[in-house]
Amino acid sequence: MTELFGGPSLPQERRLVTEIPGPGSRALMARKQAAVADGLSTVMPVFARRAGGGVVEDVDGNSFIDFGSGIAVTGVGNSAEAVVSRATAQLTQFTHTCAMVTPYEGYVEVCEELARLTPGDHAKKSLLLNSGAEAVENAVKIARYHTRRQAVVVFDHGYHGRTNLTMGLTAKDMPYKHGFGPFAPEIYRVPLAYPFRWLTGPENCAEEAAAQVVEQITKQVGVGNTAAILVEPVLGEGGFIVPARGFLPRIADFAREHGILFIADEIQTGFCRTGQWFACEDEGLVPDLITTAKGIAGGLPLAAVTGRSEIMDAAHPGGLGGTYGGNPVACAAALGAIETMRELDLPARAREIEGLMRPRLTALAERYPLIGEVRGRGAMLAIELVKPGTKEPDPAATAALAAACHRRGLLVLTTGTYGNVMRFLPPLVIGEDLLREGLDVLAEALATL
Repeated sequence: MTELFGGPSLPQERRLVTEIPGPGSRALMARKQAAVADGLSTVMPVFARRAGGGVVEDVDGNSFIDFGSGIAVTGVGNSAEAVVSRATAQLTQFTHTCAMVTPYEGYVEVCEELARLTPGDHAKKSLLLNSGAEAVENAVKIARYHTRRQAVVVFDHGYHGRTNLTMGLTAKDMPYKHGFGPFAPEIYRVPLAYPFRWLTGPENCAEEAAAQVVEQITKQVGVGNTAAILVEPVLGEGGFIVPARGFLPRIADFAREHGILFIADEIQTGFCRTGQWFACEDEGLVPDLITTAKGIAGGLPLAAVTGRSEIMDAAHPGGLGGTYGGNPVACAAALGAIETMRELDLPARAREIEGLMRPRLTALAERYPLIGEVRGRGAMLAIELVKPGTKEPDPAATAALAAACHRRGLLVLTTGTYGNVMRFLPPLVIGEDLLREGLDVLAEALATL
């Protein structure tokens, strides 16, 4: 497996040379606390100096195995050759003109690639933006304009961003919504087919959850009032929940029957992460609109809404836009990232990563009753931690496990509505030796609990 990282001077190894955090990171943290808003919290109290392939090196020379990818952003690596070369070339030409003033070819090229890559063979158009939340905001704007309806339906455990509208769309209070209201109106939340926690068992989950969703929209919202149903095909911040098979196709069919737009939020799942270019392909879903960000540009800020041409063209000229949306350097990086994904067949690589990781995680679950479930797809996997013998969430054990991993040189992230899920998002270009070593570190950390 070819590894893409910032030159041969960045060894692909776990290396601990100081306590964690080291003196350099502690000094920088003191400066951060004096200059940066406290609301910007930190998963690991270490400061990065270099990163690439499957490692992050801190300012003290410690090297951590990366099971986070900057929250699913650096699938192609932190400094993939094609991303760096294309972005560098663009930097020498111009950094900005504003696509609404004097457009440029890179913007069009990215939209052409999105039309080719996203599910469905219908005519598509795209709008480029800066962040996932901005993409979701614009998808809702477009859906409301096109349908002339107002209501937006979202799901339990869903996460869609930190702006006012997207906080309203997001399910979890702390830390995302707490104290920041009031939120935008005409947002309605319905049950999600969460197999591990469905009261009558996973075998009934898809059918019963879909029936509840249909009833709530029909009786409480009104199909004639509903502009869109918005869902993550695999939930991200809600806990890497894979909805019960058959649930999403039922919801998509219901939406189509009633003129409701089906929007797939693929901001965390998109661009090869789940073993396909987009997670909704797993059940043959063809969304009316799809939102993307994170993995699209190898670490540079870029996002998009892509959808059926007649829907994307609904808004009046000037109704969509933004000063920085589709920045030319970010567009160049995205073209380099997509080139890398194709060249290395990263959807297949994500499936290989799952083939290596899932059996090890399953074996750990069999050994430690603390692990209630192993789930996910591709290189988007998770374990849900519970109090042994129950399904009661155990966020304290989850936090302790993450801290134990961090001390041992493994960068992991926690997530979930109950704060009891550990998620694994390794770069798709990570080497197998590092993957195996990272799982060894996880096993050692579990043993300490």
